[in-house]
Amino acid sequence: MITNKRVVFAVFPLLLICCSYNNGLTVCFTGDVMLDRGVRKRIERIGIDSLFKDAKPLFLSSDAVVINLECPVTKRVSPLKKRYVFRAEPEWLPALRRQGITHAAMANNHTIDQGREGITDTYNNLLAADITPTGYGINQREACKPVVIEKNGVRVAIFNAFLLRVEDWELSEDEAGVCQASAEEISRGVKAFKESHPNDYAVAVLHWGIEYMKEPTPRQRDEARVLIDSGADAVIGHHPHVIQEEGIHRGKPIFYSLGNFVFDQKQTTGNAGLAVRLTFSRAGVTVERRYMKN
Repeated sequence: MITNKRVVFAVFPLLLICCSYNNGLTVCFTGDVMLDRGVRKRIERIGIDSLFKDAKPLFLSSDAVVINLECPVTKRVSPLKKRYVFRAEPEWLPALRRQGITHAAMANNHTIDQGREGITDTYNNLLAADITPTGYGINQREACKPVVIEKNGVRVAIFNAFLLRVEDWELSEDEAGVCQASAEEISRGVKAFKESHPNDYAVAVLHWGIEYMKEPTPRQRDEARVLIDSGADAVIGHHPHVIQEEGIHRGKPIFYSLGNFVFDQKQTTGNAGLAVRLTFSRAGVTVERRYMKN
């Protein structure tokens, strides 16, 4: 359910404005989308379209929608030795695309749940459904390269990484996988991109922080500032499963955690999420928030 609370402000400058989504490039970001466990049961009972019926108008009115895909999408069953292991069905992906989802952030601690081959399956299955993966590559160098979204000459580079240690998983620099990098490493990539593309925008999409913590850690705050100092125009975070406070550094927005978008957690703090829509234009960036129930 989408609540009626809506806030729109311009980041450059920080003034209230009226937005026209016909101008510029509008990208909507969500938190965790997990399609297993209790969510799987709901899909089997009433269909996957039911998960997005309230969000569909928001999605379809955006130029791009970037979800955090919190599960591998594969027929392969080869679970890691983790406490929580997820898997979604490839045949569900076309329904996500019909809802307006265009991009899936893969750099998180659950895309790996069915092993390295499951990660590659997920990448290929997303492409087959016309959904662009971010944070994936045949090696770490490729995985950490940005994905660029473009409209009418306005370009936004999405840098997607996860900054967490994971059970039963080793980082391999030379094998296919998702981007596991430090904030400093991502910031160097952002800086290099902005130096070679000074008129383009850059957004860091990070899986980080501590689960169920309502406040970002001091380390997250420091990392967000480093990224913006390096040229990032916004920082988008997820993993804590709750909505965390927002921040601004040098006039740029920081969303430390967007919470859960589609999940099956029962606790009150875990059944809500924040969809953030950023509109990029030659005049700057505007921000719109939509609070969601899942």
